[in-house]
Amino acid sequence: MSTEDVVNDGDRKKVRYQFDKHAPDYRERFDEITQEMHGTCPVAWSDTHGGHWVAAGAREVFELATRADVLSNDHDVHGERRGYAGISIPAAKRSGRGGFLEMDPPEQRYYRQALNPYLSPAAVRRWLPVVDEIVRATLDERIEEGRIDFVDDFVNIVPAVLTMAMMGIPLKNWVLYNEPSHAAIYTPPDSPDMQRVIEMHIAMMVNLVEQMEEIKADPRPGLIDAVVNADIGGRKPSDEDARGVLGLLIGGGFDTTTALSAHALEWLSENPEERARLSRERDALLDSATEEFLRFYNPAVGDGRTFSRDCEIGGVRFAEGERLWLSWAMANKDPSAFPDPYTIDLARKNNRHNSFGLGVHRCIGSNVARTIFKRMIVQVLDRIPDYVCDPAGTVHYDTVGVINGMRHLPATFTPGERLGPGLDETLARLQKVCDEQQLAAPVTRMRGQAKI
Repeated sequence: MSTEDVVNDGDRKKVRYQFDKHAPDYRERFDEITQEMHGTCPVAWSDTHGGHWVAAGAREVFELATRADVLSNDHDVHGERRGYAGISIPAAKRSGRGGFLEMDPPEQRYYRQALNPYLSPAAVRRWLPVVDEIVRATLDERIEEGRIDFVDDFVNIVPAVLTMAMMGIPLKNWVLYNEPSHAAIYTPPDSPDMQRVIEMHIAMMVNLVEQMEEIKADPRPGLIDAVVNADIGGRKPSDEDARGVLGLLIGGGFDTTTALSAHALEWLSENPEERARLSRERDALLDSATEEFLRFYNPAVGDGRTFSRDCEIGGVRFAEGERLWLSWAMANKDPSAFPDPYTIDLARKNNRHNSFGLGVHRCIGSNVARTIFKRMIVQVLDRIPDYVCDPAGTVHYDTVGVINGMRHLPATFTPGERLGPGLDETLARLQKVCDEQQLAAPVTRMRGQAKI
């Protein structure tokens, strides 16, 4: 590097902020950090984690996230291309890519095209009776006791079971997949518990490979079948890439919806008048409230990118190979885009939040997340309307650098009556429904709603 390059490099990075989303106090200081960056440096250079750019402002995040021509998601784990490090900062230590979220077009686009018939609004609507039965059975397990841990007993279970159903995995296997999916996110890398998490994750992946091999030999409908038989520009996916894509679908299907739902239930407990209002005016408010909880609690807080060429965007010069963190969560609190951004307004209008990402990599599972969230919230409002969460027993994730989640959210309420069989019996019955009605088939083959 020449002397002139060194000077220019320092000049490019003169706007600096020591940003570390994995720091122990990041969750507690999130509002303070966000306000500082919005006020002084909506795009800044941070020396943390090997050095990377951070985009915090709504306009800046939009301008950057929609530039697929200069930003790459590629995770070149085998050193075959340009050495880019995917979407995690610091780079994830994994043997394969994290699904199509760590691929660039056109490869990424082929996977999305293969999965769209399973995840479109029409496809998701077929599952409504199944979702409602899972929610009903899960609440029935606790309703007579008058106590529940909303995380362990409710919002962990419903997304996990539905994800199993959509993938074509036996519903009873949700337990094997559930804890490693969450623990991989909430366990800090230096935790003594990490070895246990690794062992659980290995067991989960062994089962996933077994399911893949079963479906290759004896096809049954679902996301696994869609992935292993996807047409990726005239070829089928490698086993490694297929595992990465399916791992992405599991992670996206589990922890994000769980995190959103837990935070919303906690806020509704802390604001009983607004909870009553949401219940009373649900026809008018449920959709806008869902978007507002997404904006405010933003489960997936951001994504990394790599600049694929030298460029200048918004007056900032970036160099090929430099890393960028797009903070969806900070962009969602930008007062220039969201009036009074630190207040939850259940009726907020024109809520163009970034919680599902932006651009070609926008979350493909957004229809599923919204559907599960709404069906869970409505049954809680109807069946345990006076619940009160226990702050003393509430446990948030130690690190929220990937998912802003919760480990425990205990609550009490006036006991009620069961409406049907428990979870295990319900899952056995729903398994027959899924199999006999071929619910996991693409919407192009199966359009009718499930019949329970």
